[in-house]
Amino acid sequence: MSEENNNLLSVKKLIDDHKLVRGFLDRETPYQLDDLEYRQNLAALRDLLNRIPSDEVARIIEVLLPEERLLVWSEVREDRGESLLDVLDDEVRQSLVWDSHFRNRKTVVSAFELRNGRLSQISINTPEDLKTIKPIWVDLVAPTPEIRSWVGEFFNIELPNPSTLTDLEASARFYVEDNGEIHLHSDFLLDSKEDSRNVPVALILHRDILFTVRTEELPVFRLQRLRARTQPGYVTDGKDVLLDLYAADAEYSADTLEDIYAELGEVSRHVLGTELTDAEAAKILADIAREEDLNGRIRRNVHDTRRAVSFLTRGKILNAEQLEDALQIMRDIESLDGHTSFLFGKINFLMDATVGFININQNKVIKIFSVASVALLPPTLIASIYGMNFRGWFPELDWEYGYPFSLMLMAFSVGFPIWFFRRKGWLR
Repeated sequence: MSEENNNLLSVKKLIDDHKLVRGFLDRETPYQLDDLEYRQNLAALRDLLNRIPSDEVARIIEVLLPEERLLVWSEVREDRGESLLDVLDDEVRQSLVWDSHFRNRKTVVSAFELRNGRLSQISINTPEDLKTIKPIWVDLVAPTPEIRSWVGEFFNIELPNPSTLTDLEASARFYVEDNGEIHLHSDFLLDSKEDSRNVPVALILHRDILFTVRTEELPVFRLQRLRARTQPGYVTDGKDVLLDLYAADAEYSADTLEDIYAELGEVSRHVLGTELTDAEAAKILADIAREEDLNGRIRRNVHDTRRAVSFLTRGKILNAEQLEDALQIMRDIESLDGHTSFLFGKINFLMDATVGFININQNKVIKIFSVASVALLPPTLIASIYGMNFRGWFPELDWEYGYPFSLMLMAFSVGFPIWFFRRKGWLR
């Protein structure tokens, strides 16, 4: 137990060192030593985690703060990721799956077959690996042409190039081949701290086997694999996997909408609670614009999921139980539509309010110039009259107090209108 505590303390110390060095780098310090120290710190954390058993790493992750969990998770070896997620607490596991954008963009081919009612994942590296299994789901991430070729030849199916999925016409996104193959090309939401986007995925049902082809790992797919592995009877065939992917995508969209609600709540308190400077208003406008873009992507993703599920229900492809699941997904999506519409209205209101504060700040500046211009008109008139120097018309020119009198007259012409307008409440 003492060794586990020592490992926890060592991990926390490296995390604290990482935060300290990260702070120096965020201030754009000119010293290159900080960048070297930053990389050395991450390397030390990575080496320490590699020496700690997986179950102990899981316990360490569970006691860390959310931001610290993501840092530790990002430095865990990729080949240990699945085993770690299996032993983590459900809430922690889902937060890692939702919040982290998986770092591996390399080619990954996995097959899943049912064993005792659970999905069992098998890594596929060669065609021989496929000969001994009976999968219900084959998942390909960033496959090379060669991999698509030998996987396609083994199952007698033509797998598309995932990088060209966006070139398809809208009418070619959902169709059934003459041999009974069901093709669906759908967008799945990816929301990470770096960016948010919709990632196209090809889904093909061939001989009751689901084939999925995409360019990168997605939280929805990772979560689906975890649930199917840990819950007996969660899926029974490729169609179940397909429907559950769409259900998980709707759930992921709903969670992302909740994050937008929280972000806009913070913006609302800032906008409506205090006066804003132009710099603060500019930052808030940028935050609102990002949330608006994400909300639009969610709306597009939900619309695409609705079309795909509607295609499955209309095509008489599903059995009675699967049809009920599909209808439930449609009902969930309908509820999300109202949320996205409400968020668009809230975003527009906050945008207008922020722009209004900017206009108020600008009006205050213009008001100062306007008051100064109007206040200086009477003394300017008096000065211009005195500048005419018509002898005989202005006896005060020969008066020794003529100039002091003109100055007092100018001051009175400025002060009296301001006092009068402020008393009436016309100038504040």
